[in-house]
Parts: sequence; structure tokens; C-alpha cells
Amino acid sequence: MNVSSDDQVAGVDPGSAVGPDSAVADAAVADSVDPAVEHARAHLPAPAAVADVADVLSLLGEPHRLTLLLALRGGELCVHDLALTAGQSESATSHALKLLRAHRVVTPRREGRRMYYRLEDPHVLELLDLALTHTAHSPLRHPERGEGA
Repeated sequence: MNVSSDDQVAGVDPGSAVGPDSAVADAAVADSVDPAVEHARAHLPAPAAVADVADVLSLLGEPHRLTLLLALRGGELCVHDLALTAGQSESATSHALKLLRAHRVVTPRREGRRMYYRLEDPHVLELLDLALTHTAHSPLRHPERGEGA
């Protein structure tokens, strides 16, 4: 067995079962027999479902899109009015709405030259309401903004 200089410097006996690879192996063995880990794994959704949830949450995580969705909680609005409400250009607003439309979160309706949008997905409305309730009851602290942890 070859001994690397890193092993010699670290004082690791290359013949022993100690080292970075064995720590990972030991953790994998411990995880596989730990009932708490088994229970947690059994209750995880499939990886594809986790990715889908992450996609939905990322839609809500961008401030401009979130502002548009919050504005639509009150009812249907045209792109011009949404842009004014959000303080963004009509172009940026249309772009955000296109993404929300692609994910079937909002639905458009044309009336003459104007396009109106409404919040289509009741689950997203529920998420928005829940997030607003949460933030009203739980003041957030942002360490990255210099606010206390």
C-alpha cells in the first residue's frame, strides 16, 4: 500500500481504518442502522418531488415575482397596473409574468390591447397567505444584513 505524504504528516497509519474515506463509510453504516435516520428517510418525498417543490419556492423567492403575486391576491390586474404596483418596468413585469405563466401560477386574459393576469393556483395563494402570517408572528433576523442572530 502506498503511503501519501499527507498520511505521514497527519500521523495516519495507512493500514488502519482511520481517515477521510473510513469516516464517510462509518457514517454511512451508522446512518443505515439509526432508527431516527431510517424514519426521516422513509418520510422524504422522491427526489423529483423535492426538485418540483424547490422550483415552486424559487418562484416565490424572487422579490419582484413575489410582489406581483401579492398584488394579484386582491384580484386581476393588467400588466401596466402590475408594473406600477411593483415599481418595475412593464418589460420586467411581462418577463416575470411569463415565467409565472409557464409554471401555471397565473393565468392571462386578453381584453383588447391589454393583458390581464390573475392568480390561478389556490395552493400558491395559500402559501402566500401562510408566509405572510408567519412573518407577522415571527420577526426575521438576517445575519447577512447585520441583524442579530
